[in-house]
Amino acid sequence: MSMPSNRPVAVLGADSPIGLTVIRELGEHGVRVLALGKSRDSIGRFSHHAALFETIEMPLAHWLPGLIERHRPFAIMAISEHHLIELAALKGKLGDCLVLCPDADRLDIVLDKRRTLEIAAQAGLDVPQSWQPLAGDDLTAKAASLDFPVAIKWPDPNRVAHKLEQQGIALEKVEYASKAAELLAILSRYAPLGEYPLVQGWCAGEGFGQMLHMKNGRATLTFQHRRLREWPPSGGVSSFCEAAAPALHHDQMDLSEKLLRQIGWEGPAMVEYRHDPATGKYWLMEVNGRFWGSIPLAYHCGAQFGWEYLRCHALGESGKAAKPYRRRRARYAIPDFKHLIAILGNTDLPVTGRLRFALRFLADFLDPRVRYYVWSLRDPMPMLGDFISIVRRRLR
Repeated sequence: MSMPSNRPVAVLGADSPIGLTVIRELGEHGVRVLALGKSRDSIGRFSHHAALFETIEMPLAHWLPGLIERHRPFAIMAISEHHLIELAALKGKLGDCLVLCPDADRLDIVLDKRRTLEIAAQAGLDVPQSWQPLAGDDLTAKAASLDFPVAIKWPDPNRVAHKLEQQGIALEKVEYASKAAELLAILSRYAPLGEYPLVQGWCAGEGFGQMLHMKNGRATLTFQHRRLREWPPSGGVSSFCEAAAPALHHDQMDLSEKLLRQIGWEGPAMVEYRHDPATGKYWLMEVNGRFWGSIPLAYHCGAQFGWEYLRCHALGESGKAAKPYRRRRARYAIPDFKHLIAILGNTDLPVTGRLRFALRFLADFLDPRVRYYVWSLRDPMPMLGDFISIVRRRLR
């Protein structure tokens, strides 16, 4: 199937470097892009690859039909999980616009960490020890039996977000406890809710991600990277990362592909691990069934997952994509500076250690391998637009 020259592809979520990257990928392949963002400050709007822009209105079920009637997009894809959930419910209801989105039942599996870990264990992957506290459990006795530290996270954050908001409880992506008393204090916060987050044993190692695009149970494009820095430093978004050579971690990539095949996944996903080089262990953390935060690194290395999604699932092309060949690093500048400030302000670290970190941080700006999540010499306006938006918000 050829790409209709007069019909755009809509990218729902032009507000982040993820959406910006997908817009750039499609635009570089000659696709006319309709960028959809939360506000006029969306960084994807400033890309010269964005031919059109509109502000998102919720709920999507009420707004999208009118948008599709106005612009007649050939296909639509989404960036965030909450948009994917809404799009999955609209499959087959948007006329001849192709909805590039996982089926709802597959999406439910990867959004529920417990179900994902169960399938992963059956597929032969190593998974962390987990405990799902239930109302009525003897939390004190169970907490006393655990090995610490532990991580506390919701199996499906989207499902509980509204309940937490109603109770006035903040939704935390992940929390950590180094002893039983700290864990019990965290769990007590959720007692009014009647349900609790998942408690997982701590896994040594570094953040490691394997990215795959799946079509008919097979990977047509793969990429992998390791996290060098995160924000917050205790675990969060990747602020500095580097590509791993395709020849490395080959057996684990086979397991990642097997896991996605058993889930029945179609499209892009990142299988996220903690990898301990000392022991060779790969502990599965979760599957991100969407475009992930560090996708700008894959793009700069030549692995274009947004284009691959369109190529395979909308244009009907087959065969594997060319393997990426560039070994690069990528930096998410503002979160990475926050990481630097946190390290410099950490008085538990020796002064000499903090100074060495700062010098390495600054030296990375001179590394010819480093690219940026937002800044691009070929497409400079998103960074300028983002800077102006930040200044405008500060002045308000």
